Amino acid sequence: MGADTAVASPQKSAGADPDGSGTARTKGGARKKRDDRKAAWLFLAPALIGFALFYAYPTLRGIHYSLTDYNLLTDPSFTGVDNYRRLIGDEQFINALKVTGYFVVLNIGTQTVLGLLLATLMHRLTRSVALRAILLVPWLVPNVTVGLLWMWMLDANLGFVNHVLEALGLGTTGFFTSPTWAMPTVAGVNTWAYSGYTALLLYAGMLQIPHHLYESASLDGAGEWRMFTKITLPLLRPVLALVLVVSLIGSFQIFDTVAVTTKGGPVSATRVIYFYIYEQAFTNFRMGYASAVAVVLAVILGVLTAVQMRLLRASRSDLA
Repeated sequence: MGADTAVASPQKSAGADPDGSGTARTKGGARKKRDDRKAAWLFLAPALIGFALFYAYPTLRGIHYSLTDYNLLTDPSFTGVDNYRRLIGDEQFINALKVTGYFVVLNIGTQTVLGLLLATLMHRLTRSVALRAILLVPWLVPNVTVGLLWMWMLDANLGFVNHVLEALGLGTTGFFTSPTWAMPTVAGVNTWAYSGYTALLLYAGMLQIPHHLYESASLDGAGEWRMFTKITLPLLRPVLALVLVVSLIGSFQIFDTVAVTTKGGPVSATRVIYFYIYEQAFTNFRMGYASAVAVVLAVILGVLTAVQMRLLRASRSDLA
């Protein structure tokens, strides 16, 4: 038994850490993790502070104001959900939602289709950097400038477009003054401004698709349309979902183009929800009611975005 003990002792000593190097390494690793954590929080701090000051606080303040009667001249008085009750019977609010929905359908439809077309042409025919730069120019121009430019070009008396139509014998059209044409025109202006940006996002997604898939399909006799529907669209789903969500949120936020061109008219044909909020807050000074409309809009956008992401299965990619 003494021999066994003598043999076991060296083994135990060999497995030990007499100089404490293992413990030191463990402590060093823990210290490094703490330092990395501090550095991460340091880099995140500006973004978190900005988010808290310019997003979280205004949102919470807006929710608070939506439960009050506040007109900028007197202190807010708590009224509970009275503002939300008024929304149910507010015909102007219902009309603003309908007008906004009409614009969303027009804008997303035309912008996505045109963006897909431009992206496909760049991907399959040319990868010119100059073309990509040209497509991005309208997106870089401020929306107010875009609105003023198109208001002049489409003017019934002085506009270049109406001069061309008149020369062709088609007569002139009040694009921004006609209840029928006003909203499609606003949607067209917005499509012109943002289609290039949409096309570049989709083009970037197309570049991630392996080229050998197109080569194999071409050898099997597939045409461009079949390759687009069977290869491009399925593999583009995550990027397409992103584009649709961004377009949806941006479409609901349309304001400056309407404010510059139609000011909500004619006959409320372009009074979108953002313009309605602006009127209630800064024309009628009903800050509490305007805040309630904004909260309802945020809820609608959240629900629509969640449904859209779910239907498009945005988190899944056929490339995996």
